[in-house]
Amino acid sequence: MEVEIQDSYKSIAAPSEGLFKDNGSRFIALAYPVETEDEVKEIVASLRKEYHDARHHCYAYRIGLKGDVWRASDDGEPSGSAGRPILGQIDSLGLSDILVVVVRYFGGIKLGIPGLIRAYKTSTADALSSATVVQKIAGRNYRLSFDYLSMNAVMKVLKDLDLPQSGQDFGEKCSLVTRVRLAQDESFKERLLGIAELKEI
Repeated sequence: MEVEIQDSYKSIAAPSEGLFKDNGSRFIALAYPVETEDEVKEIVASLRKEYHDARHHCYAYRIGLKGDVWRASDDGEPSGSAGRPILGQIDSLGLSDILVVVVRYFGGIKLGIPGLIRAYKTSTADALSSATVVQKIAGRNYRLSFDYLSMNAVMKVLKDLDLPQSGQDFGEKCSLVTRVRLAQDESFKERLLGIAELKEI
């Protein structure tokens, strides 16, 4: 019996923004689609520059099919009052490959921990409610190398599985790049066994 591989997950299509105000404090929530922790670092660093006069830049992210790469940062707010509520909103919608940064401008009146939790949660929910949620398919990228004589056999597999191709180089030795969704990975490898060399990239 073939095991059904779950390879789709939800993310957001484009950046979106939300806002919450309480007692003079402003909480600007900015959500971004991301795929790597390097992207997260770049975005957080650029927002620190852009909103350099803000008191806090709290954030949370989840990355990957299972969302097992994640982090929640309170950035100087009381422990658990910012990053966790942001992450909670991401999780309540079952999203991954997403970063939400909430920029806080302090209004002079302390909100207390329950007030902070509400503010970070509500501003994040506002940003996510205006985002377009999309289905993403987890997959792997491969470079295929094969002899010219094997080209028809390789192309048939790509056509049968409806796989994209890029970076073609058809010299003496042929190569191309394709992306295979996880659910097709095993049959893809089996069908190309002995026809092409595969290298995951």
